[in-house]
Amino acid sequence: MLLVAGSAVVMNRRQREAEAHQLLRAERAVAEERRRIARELHDIVAHHITTMQLMAGGARANLAHDPEVAREALVTLEDSGRMALREMRQLLDVLRAGEEAETGPEAPQPGVRDLDRIITESRLAGTETELTVDGPVRPLPPTVGLTVFRIVQEALTNTRKHAGEARARVRLTYGADEVAVEVRDDGTGAWPPAARPARSAPPRSGYGLIGMHERVALQGGTLEAAALDGGGFRVAARLPAPGGTGGGQGGERHR
Repeated sequence: MLLVAGSAVVMNRRQREAEAHQLLRAERAVAEERRRIARELHDIVAHHITTMQLMAGGARANLAHDPEVAREALVTLEDSGRMALREMRQLLDVLRAGEEAETGPEAPQPGVRDLDRIITESRLAGTETELTVDGPVRPLPPTVGLTVFRIVQEALTNTRKHAGEARARVRLTYGADEVAVEVRDDGTGAWPPAARPARSAPPRSGYGLIGMHERVALQGGTLEAAALDGGGFRVAARLPAPGGTGGGQGGERHR
C-alpha cells in the first residue's frame, strides 16, 4: 500500500514538473515572438519614417528649381510608404494569429533582391551610397536573406540619422558556406583624410544595433559594429549559408 501511495506521489510530482516545463517553454516562445515583432516594428518605423521624412524635405527643396528631382523623390516616398504599410500588415497578421485569416496570398518577406531598392532610397535621401556584390550570386534561405536586408536597412538608417553628409559603402560577399555583408560610412561626410575633423561621429546604440545582434545570433552568425579610427562607422556580419546548386555570375559588381 505504501509503495502504491509513494508511486502516486512521484507520478503526480513528475506530472506537475512536466506541466511547469511546458508552461515555461510556452512563455519563452511568446517572449521570443514579442522580441521578433519588436525588432521588425523598429526596423520598419526607423527606416521608412526616416526615409519618408528626408524624401519629403528633398522634394520640397527641389520643387521650384528642379521639378524632375522632386518628382522622383515623391515617387520613392510613395513606394516607401506603400512598403511600410505592407510590412505593418504582415506584423498585424502575426498578432492576429488564430483569428479568421484574411483572403489573398501573403506578401514575401524582403531579402537581398530588395537591396537595390534601399540603396536607391538612400541615394535619393541625400547619402551617396554604393553597393558591391562579390562572389557567385545564389539563392539564400529566406531567413538569411531577411537578416541581410535588415542589417543593411538599419545600418543605412543609422548613417542618415547620425553621420551627417556621409558616404556609405555596402558590400555583399557570397562565400562557399556563408554570406558576409558590410556597411561602412565615412562618418563626417566627404572630408579628405587631412581635413577630416578630429571629433568622431556620435555613438550609435539602442534598439537598432541590439536587434541586429539578435537577428545574427539567431542565424548562428557573428556581427561587428563599431566606430572606425579617424571617423566613420562599420557594421559587418557573417551568416552561415551553405552553397547550393543555384549559382550565378562571379566577380565583383558595383551598383
